[in-house]
Amino acid sequence: MLTTLELRWFSQGTLPTEVEHWFLADSPGELLGSPEEREDLYLYTPECDYLNIKLRQGRLEVKWRKAQLGSREFGEASSATWQGNVEKWLKWICDDPEQESIMPVDVVGTKAWIAVKKTRSQRLYQGISYELTQLRVNNNDWWSVAFEVAQKDANQIKHFENVVRLVSQTYRGPKLVAENSYGYPKWFALVA
Repeated sequence: MLTTLELRWFSQGTLPTEVEHWFLADSPGELLGSPEEREDLYLYTPECDYLNIKLRQGRLEVKWRKAQLGSREFGEASSATWQGNVEKWLKWICDDPEQESIMPVDVVGTKAWIAVKKTRSQRLYQGISYELTQLRVNNNDWWSVAFEVAQKDANQIKHFENVVRLVSQTYRGPKLVAENSYGYPKWFALVA
């Protein structure tokens, strides 16, 4: 089991060029390889925004939101200020090396499971990973900016928020606001 601190925003539409350029060229930290393309399958759990179950690359991942840590503002008091909701999640990963019990082919096309195509780029800055992800679900385009770190102690929240604040100062693109800041389960309520 892993405990993580997470902050995520979702925006509908195609990824703006200025956001992609910001992430690939102007963001601080190390760019972690080339963009990764994959398709994840999520179990849709209506009216349950604290549980996230997905099939990803031959494994089952279960996430449970342990706490909502509230809305925060990041950056200077200007139009570029980010506003988002920080959450604490518990994550369990069940590997299936023989791929005998976790069979995505059995659930594809069922109404309970949602296929999400992703193109994800990641960076690492001061021990905090963050990502820019292009999403395609039900023939609709979305994009997401997200931050995540495995929480090892209670004081880590301050470092997490400081890194988000530093990264926000380099951002160019549409404003990231608290109304669009939530986890995948709530996003599915919008796209399902």
